[in-house]
Amino acid sequence: MNKYVGAIDLGTTSNRFILFDKQGNIFASAQKEHEQIFPKPGWVEHDPMEIWKNTCSVIQDVMIMSGVTAKEINSIGITNQRETTVVWNRKTGKPYYNAIVWQCTRTDDICKELVREYGEPFFQEKTGLPVASYFSGPKAKWIIENVSRAKSDLDTGDVLFGTIESWIIWWLTGGPKNGSHITDVSNASRTMLLNLQTLDWDTELLSAMKIPESMLPQIKPSVDANTWGTTRKHGPFQGRIPVCGALGDQQSALFGQTCFGKGEAKNTYGTGCFLLLNTGSTIVRSQHGLLTTVGYQINNEEAVYCLEGSVAMAGALVQWMRDNLGIIKSAPDIEQLARTVEDNGDVYFVPAFSGLFAPYWRSDARGIIAGLTRFANKGHMARAVLEACAYQTRDIITAMNNDSNVRLKHLKVDGGMVLNELLMQFQSDILDVPIIRPTVIETTALGAAYAAGLATGFWNGRRDLKKNWSEDKRWRPSMKSEKRETLCRRWAKAVEKSFDWQ
Repeated sequence: MNKYVGAIDLGTTSNRFILFDKQGNIFASAQKEHEQIFPKPGWVEHDPMEIWKNTCSVIQDVMIMSGVTAKEINSIGITNQRETTVVWNRKTGKPYYNAIVWQCTRTDDICKELVREYGEPFFQEKTGLPVASYFSGPKAKWIIENVSRAKSDLDTGDVLFGTIESWIIWWLTGGPKNGSHITDVSNASRTMLLNLQTLDWDTELLSAMKIPESMLPQIKPSVDANTWGTTRKHGPFQGRIPVCGALGDQQSALFGQTCFGKGEAKNTYGTGCFLLLNTGSTIVRSQHGLLTTVGYQINNEEAVYCLEGSVAMAGALVQWMRDNLGIIKSAPDIEQLARTVEDNGDVYFVPAFSGLFAPYWRSDARGIIAGLTRFANKGHMARAVLEACAYQTRDIITAMNNDSNVRLKHLKVDGGMVLNELLMQFQSDILDVPIIRPTVIETTALGAAYAAGLATGFWNGRRDLKKNWSEDKRWRPSMKSEKRETLCRRWAKAVEKSFDWQ
C-alpha cells in the first residue's frame, strides 16, 4: 500500500530527500551538501555528477533509515534551484562542463550584447524577464560558445540542455537508456526562452541566442497525470516509482504554502530570498523591477502566473560569515551573536556579491558594509547581516504593492532562516505587517510532494492540501513608524553606495 510521497529537493548548497505522509508531515529525511566552486570572481559552479551521486546517497539513506520500500512510495516529485544550467551528452550522460549556478555573473557580456542587438523589450515582452545573467538561456549559450566539444557535437543531436530538475529526472528515469528529457512550465519560464503566452519554446528567442531546439527538454505541466517515467529497478530506490511532479523551488514553496488564491504571497528565506505573489491566470507585467513568471500548471488547466522578487544573498550571506570570515561556527549562531547588541549600531550590509537582483537589477553593484565606526563590533555585523534580508524583502514588497495595487495584509514565510526569531520580528517591524510561519517549514519539498501526489490521486485536490496547512507562529509589528522610516532611508542610502563598482 502507498503510504508516502517522496520529494527530491535539489538546493543550491545541498540535496535532500524527504518522505511525506498523507497529512503532509515529514516521515523521514536526509540531506547532503555539495561543493561550491568559484573559478573566478563572480563565477559560481557545481559538479553535476556530484549532485546526481548525492541525490542517490540521500535517497538510499532515507530508504535504509526508515525501512520503507519502493512499493510504499506513491510517487516522486522534484524541486530545484531553478536557473542553474547543465549541458550534457545524451549517449554518455557526461556533462560538457560544470553546472553554471544561478548566482554566476559570467554571462553579463552576453546579456549586454543581446540588449544591444535586440533591445530589452524584445525579451521582456515574450518572457516577462529582464535580460540578466541570472537566467539559464545565456548560461547555455556561454557553454556552447566556450566549450569546443559541446559546440562540435551540436550537429549530432546528442547535446542536451536542462536545469537541475531535468538533469536528475533524466537520470532517475533511465539516463542514457531512454531517460525522459523534460522540464515543467515553472522552470521553463526561467530560461529566457519560453513564451509566457504560448507556454512553448519561442523560435525567435532561440534564434537570438543561437540555441538549437534539439537541445531543449519537452515542456510539461508541473502536475502531470501522464507520468514522465518511473525510477529504475536498479537505481537508488531499488524499485519502480512514478515520477510525475516538478516545480522550481520558489514556485514549489508557493504550492507547499497552498497559496492557490489570487493575491496570496509567500517569501522563502533560503540561500536567497524569493517572494512570489499569485496573480491567477492573468499575466501581470511589472513596471517596478519584478519578474513575471509561471507559478504552476495542474494537468491541462490554465497556468497560474506570479509576480516575483528575487534576492541573491540571504542564507548565503550567513554562510559567508561562517566559512569566509569565521565569525560564527554554525549558521544558527548568527542569532545569538546578533542578540548581544540592542540594534545595528548604524551598520548596514548590502550583500551585492553578484550584483543586485530585484527590484534594482544592477549587475555593476558589489557588496559593501556602510556606517562603520570604532563603536561597531561583530554583534552589529551579525545584526546587519540579518537585517539585510529584511530590507531587501521590503524593497520587493514595495515594488509588488505598486505593481498589483494591493497592499499586503500578511506574509507567509518558509525556509531555514524562519527559525531565526530575531529576523522574523524585525521583518514584521520593517514591513509593518504580520509574519506567519507554518508548522511544516520545509514547504519547498512539500510543494514537490504535493505536485506528484496530486498527479496520481494520492491527494484528491487542492482542498485536501489546504486542510494540511497549519500556523505555527505569528509575529506582529511593534516598531514606531518614525524609526522604521529612518532605518529604511539609511538602507536606501547604503544601497546607492554599492552601485557602479564593477
